[in-house]
Formats: sequence, structure tokens, C-alpha cells
Amino acid sequence: MSASGNKQPILQVEDLAVAYGHIEAVKGISLSLNEGEITALVGANGAGKSTSLLAISGLVKAQRGRVLLNGQDGQDLLQMSPHRIVESGVVQVAEGRATLTTLTVEENLSLGAYTRRDKEGVARDLEWVYSLFPVLKNRAAGLAGNLSGGEQQMLAIGRALMAKPKVLLLDEPSMGLAPLIIQEIFRIVQEINKTGMTVLLVEQNVRQALRIAQRGYVLETGKIVLQDSGANLLGNPKVVEAYLGG
Repeated sequence: MSASGNKQPILQVEDLAVAYGHIEAVKGISLSLNEGEITALVGANGAGKSTSLLAISGLVKAQRGRVLLNGQDGQDLLQMSPHRIVESGVVQVAEGRATLTTLTVEENLSLGAYTRRDKEGVARDLEWVYSLFPVLKNRAAGLAGNLSGGEQQMLAIGRALMAKPKVLLLDEPSMGLAPLIIQEIFRIVQEINKTGMTVLLVEQNVRQALRIAQRGYVLETGKIVLQDSGANLLGNPKVVEAYLGG
């Protein structure tokens, strides 16, 4: 149980290890996401952050470990296919956005809801996404390929929200964006979290991520070396020295 009161873990990663050939990129990490919280997984480039997310999403195969949804009696995501993981409520926004550039903005968003059958709920969520990202509503009929980098990141997040996730996995949402757009993306992540959605945020932008996260884990060369509240990690001399230009 974390330091944040009596909240229950919704997702527990236990002894997760991933290798590419003979190189172990993730070396038996364990972490816990409390329901309704933002948890940040931070570290330098190459630390194993994105690989960890890809394993949780079923997009790379783990060597060992468990990823339990809804407590110790819940489903082990490592035993499920990627599309079943999405159906169970764990949805990833990939690094690099991966929008379908030859489709319209609205077609991209509709694809996010491909696992759903509740047409009224889908229509409601589309309006919610447009309220979070007014620029997408204004460009709904335009091609996704004509959006700026920041707008494509908004579209990628919006498309994931259309799947109605319980847990939203965000992989480097600030990468390659201008500072003002980064501020806006992090503000929107907080807005999404205020609806009760659980968020796992993987970021190289350590200061921004820990500022909005209730809890954080620091990953170095495939191992978790620190874990604490976001605020405590922001003030931790080791974190300041290694990541915040201390």
C-alpha cells in the first residue's frame, strides 16, 4: 500500500523482466498504480521506461513477471493478447504519437472506440474529447497528417480516451514539443486524472512529470532505484543532481 491513504492498487507490476536478445532491458521491476492517481516512471533515455510500458501493453514479450489488473485476484495482462488488454481497460498512447495521417481527425478518434458497442457512450466520449481538445473539434474533418506535432499528440491521447480506459499509459507525451505545448499537455493529463482515471506517465521530462504525479518511480538501467511521492522525489538530492540540473 502506498503512502497516499487507503487507495487500492488497480495495477500491480511484479518482477517484470524484458530482454532483447542477450541484453536485459528491464531487470525485474515491481511497481503499483493506485486507482485514480497519476504515477510517474522517470529516468534517462535508455533506462527501460518505454520497454516496461510495451510489456504491460503486451506489445513486447516479457521474460518473467506478472502484471495484475484489479488486485491479486485480477487478470494477469502478460497472459493476454494486446487487443484483449485494451478491452480489459489498459490503453497505451505510444511514443511518437502514431496517428493515421491519411484519415481525418474524427476517423482517428472513432478508431479508438473500435472495441466498444455502446454507441451513445461513444458519442458522449467524443464530445468530452472535443471539450478537452477544442482544436481537434475545429479540425475534425481535416486530415490528421496536417496537424502540428502538438495537435497530433492531443489526437493520440484523445484516441486512447475513446477506448474508455481504466488505466491510461502515456509514453513520453512531451517528446519533441515546444515548451508551451508541453505545459498544455500536462495540464490536460491532470484534467483527465480529475475524472478518476488512473495514469502511468513515462517521461524524460522529470520535473514536469513529478510535479503532477502523486507517486513516482525512478528507473536506471532497467532497475527501480527510488520510489516515493512525486513531491518528495522532486526534493530528493539524488534526483535533483541526476535529472534536474542540481
